Amino acid sequence: MDEQVRESGIGQTAESAPAAADRRRWWQVDCRDLSNAHRNLAVLVDRDEVELVGPPGHAAVLSALGVRQLSTALRDAATQARK
Repeated sequence: MDEQVRESGIGQTAESAPAAADRRRWWQVDCRDLSNAHRNLAVLVDRDEVELVGPPGHAAVLSALGVRQLSTALRDAATQARK
């Protein structure tokens, strides 16, 4: 599965939908755990806070692309939290 930051319910990457970043309230980042099983990290905006939710009981292993995508999701979520 391709690693991407997805908009809730739409599946667009942050790079393909820059205008949508103003309306998003959560993002999903694909990752792997230490045993290489597919997992997800979620970035959520709750009022003025940003929540990072990892796979329960697992570590998240991100590729360089995944790190860039997580950075984008966190930056966009921080912008939303300030609104």
